[in-house]
Amino acid sequence: MSTPSAAHDDAGSRPDEDEDGGGRGGRGGRLGRIVRAPLGWMLTGLVGVGLVSGLTATGPGPVPVLGAIAAVAVYWVVMRRVAGRSTPEIARQGAGREALYGGAVGLGFVLVSALLITVFGGYDFSWAGNGFLSVVWSAAMVQAGAAVTEELMFRGLALQALEQRWGSRAAIVITGLFFGAAHLAAPGASAWSALAIALEAGVMLGVAFLWRRNIWFVAGLHFTWNTAEQLLGIPVSGHTPQGLFTVDTHGSALLSGGTFGLEASIVPVLIGVLLTVRMVVLARRNGGLRPRRPGRR
Repeated sequence: MSTPSAAHDDAGSRPDEDEDGGGRGGRGGRLGRIVRAPLGWMLTGLVGVGLVSGLTATGPGPVPVLGAIAAVAVYWVVMRRVAGRSTPEIARQGAGREALYGGAVGLGFVLVSALLITVFGGYDFSWAGNGFLSVVWSAAMVQAGAAVTEELMFRGLALQALEQRWGSRAAIVITGLFFGAAHLAAPGASAWSALAIALEAGVMLGVAFLWRRNIWFVAGLHFTWNTAEQLLGIPVSGHTPQGLFTVDTHGSALLSGGTFGLEASIVPVLIGVLLTVRMVVLARRNGGLRPRRPGRR
């Protein structure tokens, strides 16, 4: 399956021109060249988007979604004004279609994983009796904000900057490991849960971005993944927000994920690896996997 996003990205981004500031006459001197280099604009964007996320992620009502909108604006400014790159990955045209497509993949991933764990005796679900609309609204707002801001940081900024420096494969490995390590502070986390989430989320979402070259696709996947987990009452990376169901776990933590949640189960890890392999094939077919450029240090 092909996507026009990759072609637009190739045509719109000008990494060779921007890395040393050559297209701008060296404006800003040495500091300007450092900031406009891939690692420079990556760090600038991470600080900006991270600050917005920190201020809005746990806000009431639609505040997390408003924060996500602000984060997209920050990302656009950094990529266009600092990095000197076009931003086809956040284009409005086709955004809804990509988000729905990614959302379908994420929802299927969680539902199949949860079903298999239940069949093997790891989960028992019961209705929680919480207000349906209030729970769904709260989950949607919080998870939408988290999905967009995290994908802007990890896939939009970090992966693209590292890819420009060292190629797609190195970028996937580095961002995947960092994504796993970032969850080590979560309740119930362990070395296994960090490795599991690095594989099934960090690597899989990174490869999904290389395939589609679209933030809305990976944000949609991320959103439905987390939202479905929360509504099912399964801990989301160690956190147990209010859901529509409650879940009792049985047997080995390797099957159920224990207190960390579904991401620490072997079931979604295996499913995630299978999905990743398929998306690698599709990304390679689309020309989405880019080698390290000669002369990069």
